[in-house]
Amino acid sequence: MVQRLRMVPVAKVTDAFSARVLAARLGSDGIVTQLRGGGIDGPYPMGNVEVLVSSADLEMAREILLAEEVESAFDEMVDADESDHDEEGRRTPLARWIVLSVLVGLVLFAYVNTIGYQAPSPEREPDRSGTEESG
Repeated sequence: MVQRLRMVPVAKVTDAFSARVLAARLGSDGIVTQLRGGGIDGPYPMGNVEVLVSSADLEMAREILLAEEVESAFDEMVDADESDHDEEGRRTPLARWIVLSVLVGLVLFAYVNTIGYQAPSPEREPDRSGTEESG
C-alpha cells in the first residue's frame, strides 16, 4: 500500500515568484515542495501563496529558511556598509557630495546667467532716435 505524505505549510509569501524561488531553494536540498493558493497556475496569479513540505521534512525546511534569512540579513548589512566607504575604508558622507553638487550647480547657473544677460556695448547699440548720425 502506498503511503501518502502529509504536506504542511512552512511559509507564506506574497507572490508566486517568491514562492517558486523558495520552493527551488528547498528543492536544492532535496525537500519536496508544493505550492498552494494565490492563483499559482491560474490566469490571475494574485494573493498569498503557501509553500508546503512533507511533515517529515518540516524541521529541516525551517532550519534552511532560517539560515537563509540570517545570511541575507548579513549580506544586506555588508552591502550597506561598503557603499559609504572609500578605498581606504573611511566613511564618505553623502551630504558632502550633495552640498558640493549644489554649490557647483549654483556657480554654473550664475556664470551662464551673467554671460547670457550682459548689456550690449554702447558702440553696438542701434540708434533709436530715428535719425542717422553722420560722422
